[in-house]
Amino acid sequence: MSDRIERLGIVGVGTMGTGIAQVAATAGCTVRLFDAAPGAVARALDRIQAALTRAVDRGRLTAEERDQALARLQPAADLVALADAEVVIEAVVEREETKAEVFRALDQCVAPEAVLASNTSSISITRLAAATRRPERVVGMHFFNPVPVMRLVELVRGLHTAESTLATARQLAVQLGKTPVEVRDYPGFVSNRLLMPMINEAAFALMEGVASAEAIDQVMVLGMNHPMGPLALADLIGLDVCLDIMRVLHQGFGDDKYRPCPLLVNLVAAGHLGRKTGRGFYTYEQPGESGASARAAQPAPEDEPQGGT
Repeated sequence: MSDRIERLGIVGVGTMGTGIAQVAATAGCTVRLFDAAPGAVARALDRIQAALTRAVDRGRLTAEERDQALARLQPAADLVALADAEVVIEAVVEREETKAEVFRALDQCVAPEAVLASNTSSISITRLAAATRRPERVVGMHFFNPVPVMRLVELVRGLHTAESTLATARQLAVQLGKTPVEVRDYPGFVSNRLLMPMINEAAFALMEGVASAEAIDQVMVLGMNHPMGPLALADLIGLDVCLDIMRVLHQGFGDDKYRPCPLLVNLVAAGHLGRKTGRGFYTYEQPGESGASARAAQPAPEDEPQGGT
């Protein structure tokens, strides 16, 4: 294994893939980005350029460092363009069938010695690895949002993940300025096995009228010293992502303590996914903004569709 990972591929350039690409390019990696959605890579590059320019304005980067990082980002027309990558990180939607399809395709076109990593936050690495002919070269690298700020990477060892694969993933995480923490391949790993039931229980408390969204979040911020309340955090993560993870936990453990809250299900069904859509447990002036308005979403029958999972 060389001292550095020089060539990185990223498949899926939503919020997480874009953040990983930004951090990797800033750290000196050549990064090739692929996304099946038309225009997605161009939009990702625009977001990265804007983020790096803000870093220059704040004195965190020089203009030369920004320009060098941007020059390391290369759009890929197809997965074949990632053929010489040393590590490819998959960061597509949190759906097992979609991720497995990506892994099957990568297995056909990426060098046999390359490491295939998934940024999944809850899905079995062992099952994703089974979609390939190289399960020993598959590993989980769960980054956290926002990637440029959050230091943790959960390294997830699948049943067949080789020690050399873990070593490569660990090396890459450190190279990107992150702190890798190794966990085993169980539903939700550690982070979401603990976090998502808390968010889900907060949604139940809101649905049952125990307290308002603001009050629930205040209890956790002021009483438990959390930097953000669980409902505001869910809006930041995306309620669709939270629901997907709760369903993975519910199915994976077969325990009804992981049953998704009907209010969470209803909000997602209504398209109220949090900050990115302008409404979730809170409403926002504009989609994607960080500040909540004074009104929190309430489980009113005339406002939200009824029904559970």
